[in-house]
Amino acid sequence: MTDIVIYHNPDCGTSRNTLAMIRGAGIEPHVVEYLKTPPSRELLVQLIARAGITARALLREKGTPFAQLGLGDESLADDALIDAMLEHPILINRPLVVAPLGVKLCRPSEMVLDLLPAGALPAFVKEDGEVVGTKGR
Repeated sequence: MTDIVIYHNPDCGTSRNTLAMIRGAGIEPHVVEYLKTPPSRELLVQLIARAGITARALLREKGTPFAQLGLGDESLADDALIDAMLEHPILINRPLVVAPLGVKLCRPSEMVLDLLPAGALPAFVKEDGEVVGTKGR
């Protein structure tokens, strides 16, 4: 059994598709609804580092207080962005998936295929009807 954690928002189609792909591969992940149970600062910093992205890359703009908080200011340091994400978890983009093969922000949802065992998901139909293959996996 593969241990996978998904930081999930059930109101997000991309997050729902990603979760369904993981389950379609025969894996029941640990689902963290991060709006209800936000990560600690230490964990958020670790996830950003392990994903190989910046805090800004994890920052969500749409449907969040991004503009009201002035987070578009490119001079803001990662610590300020992380503070904002901790205070307003809706600013954390989703879904973030942690697996033995790595950590990824799975936007688009088929990015999760890189974290699943080879051949685990032969085909998948997303909510919008798009068919996703395994890209040779």
